[in-house]
Amino acid sequence: MQLRVSVIGVGYVGLCTAVGLASQGYGVIACDVDAQKIDKINLGFSPFFEPGLREKLSECIQRGTLRGLVNQIDRVVAETDFTYVTVGTPSKPDGSIDLTYIESVAVNLGRALKQKSGYHIIIIKSTVVPGTTRNVVLPILETESAKKCGVDFGLCMNPEFLRQGSAFYDTLNADRVVIGSHDKHAGDQLEAFYREFYKTCIPPIIQTSLSTAELIKYASNAMLATKISFINTIANICEKIPGADVKVVAEAMGLDKRIGSQFLDAGLGYGGSCFPKDVQALIACSEAFGYVPELLNATERVNKQQPRKVVEFCKQQLGTLKNKQIAVLGLAFKPDTDDMRESRAIPIITQLLAEGAYVVAYDPVAIQTAKSIFQNSVCYAVSVVDCLRDADCCILVTQWPEFEKLTPQFFKNHMKQAILVDGRRVYDPEIFSKTLKFSTIGLGQ
Repeated sequence: MQLRVSVIGVGYVGLCTAVGLASQGYGVIACDVDAQKIDKINLGFSPFFEPGLREKLSECIQRGTLRGLVNQIDRVVAETDFTYVTVGTPSKPDGSIDLTYIESVAVNLGRALKQKSGYHIIIIKSTVVPGTTRNVVLPILETESAKKCGVDFGLCMNPEFLRQGSAFYDTLNADRVVIGSHDKHAGDQLEAFYREFYKTCIPPIIQTSLSTAELIKYASNAMLATKISFINTIANICEKIPGADVKVVAEAMGLDKRIGSQFLDAGLGYGGSCFPKDVQALIACSEAFGYVPELLNATERVNKQQPRKVVEFCKQQLGTLKNKQIAVLGLAFKPDTDDMRESRAIPIITQLLAEGAYVVAYDPVAIQTAKSIFQNSVCYAVSVVDCLRDADCCILVTQWPEFEKLTPQFFKNHMKQAILVDGRRVYDPEIFSKTLKFSTIGLGQ
């Protein structure tokens, strides 16, 4: 009999997981406290933008392999064999992890397990600091269920490695699966499930302890964040050296197989729902264990400083930003998403407004998200041309493909002053500087 699966929490990770499993024929229940989200899902609409997700979600709803329930964890456990927990783990003001949602779900799962006679496996997929699954989730489950983990139910930690903008693709095409388990039986069952799911394209599967699995997720994200801050540090050095260009430096570095080319794109730094939150949480967790992670502190410090550079570039060109019209191209933290969590556009626009500038912004999909952040303090354009009209300066923030195709003459034709600040190293400085007043990250003057 094919296993039945439930997913609690329908954010990026939860919904991509649910749709990914349902698309392969598994019966999946997606559960969330947000009734509006569940209503959308049951109608075949995704509550957020992710390439390829909406079409496959609609297909799964029509086929009957996926359905949504509002806050019915008892029913979810009763009707399935595995339950993935994919609720949010936001940051507290001090950067440490907030486990409120995890703890609440664990209580309800424990009570649901108490009513179930058969064996059930709980899989924590939310990003949680080392020790959480064993020291927080496990005691709650056992207390509320009055059952024994490893005997009456199983508990695993299965971190996600999804990239927003390609999260659904990554669900179906994982480059590795990490399974932390309380006991070997639960770990082996989850591994067997993944082997069945991936069929002939099985990625490397690593079974380990709960805490090691938790740390693998943080270590992976912290490493990538550090790589970004490192190349931005090199970019800042390049700017002080006449003739130096960080793009060429990064290209040559990337040819070294020990280094690789990914995440060596100098620019405005990292954002999104994972890197900033996870680096901060790992710092706080490490300090709670009595170790100060100086490298991670430096990584975060560099990242916070980076967005200020483009505003300074604008001031160098215009003198003052007061009453100047600044066009901002791109609001999402990266292409192919409408997510603006920790987007570099936020500190940039905030500083521009503080300097007295008039900001006009455009993004292919994130305008509605931006309106919830900036309200009426920003003018929202309906196209690139609309954004550039009468602008004294333009800042490229997000590397959307449609922006990459723009030419120097296009900017010159549509702007009041032909001044461009390339925050993502999209454009060739040699070509663009011939036509425009051009500034970019990591280029020595």
